[in-house]
Amino acid sequence: MGMNYFTNPIELIFNTVFSLYIGAVMLRFLLQWCRADFRNPISKFLIMITHPPLKILRRFVPSFGSIDTSSLVLMFALQIVADGSVGVLQGVSFSIGSLILVAAAHLIALLLNVFFYAVFARALLSWFNQGSFNDVSMLLYSLTEPLLATCRSVLPNLGGLDLSVILVILGIQVIEMLILPPLYQLASLIS
Repeated sequence: MGMNYFTNPIELIFNTVFSLYIGAVMLRFLLQWCRADFRNPISKFLIMITHPPLKILRRFVPSFGSIDTSSLVLMFALQIVADGSVGVLQGVSFSIGSLILVAAAHLIALLLNVFFYAVFARALLSWFNQGSFNDVSMLLYSLTEPLLATCRSVLPNLGGLDLSVILVILGIQVIEMLILPPLYQLASLIS
């Protein structure tokens, strides 16, 4: 039994726990940024699990306008710890510059994935749950409406056919293809 026999399950558990918590912090940041209803049970849950470290960070990290910089700092710090720890488990050494770039790339990928799946889920819910409002659909609406409304203002009126979902999903994938590969390549050059 080699070293990978034990490190792969540890790495899986470590990645899962960190990814879920970083995702929760990101969702809290995004819902706060788009002014979602924080009386929603899902929002309350996100606040409850992310509040302890953010309460401490807010003592030292001021907010800039409507941007909760303490959430950004927490996400970035957790992603650096996660990527560095996984690198140690895999026996890979990172320079600090490379680790920062990889963490930034992972956070950008997570942000794009959150919007991709939120837009996709909203589109699916609009097909099946027309006219009904529940906690999930309200949060999806709050999160995705700024993007979809911007696309609707650019698209011509097609007689009731809304192609904004397709445009947003296509835009997210193009952004992912243009931004992430150069960041990963630059990180590999620095390390």
